[in-house]
Amino acid sequence: MARRFEYKVVQLREGMIGGKLSADKLQKLLNNEADDGWQLKTITSADVKGRIGPGGVEGLLVTFERPVA
Repeated sequence: MARRFEYKVVQLREGMIGGKLSADKLQKLLNNEADDGWQLKTITSADVKGRIGPGGVEGLLVTFERPVA
């Protein structure tokens, strides 16, 4: 039987995490998700749309996976 996985994608942009994307804040996110059984799959740089005004800001799409029980 094939293993099944579920996925979670978190958008991070500079304004959401207080200024520049810091290694400490990213590390905290990764450790918090790992505590819930999520494993890092990919990190992708992307333009993430802001809530106010047109255009986007530099950000990250962080994708996690974990086996479905």
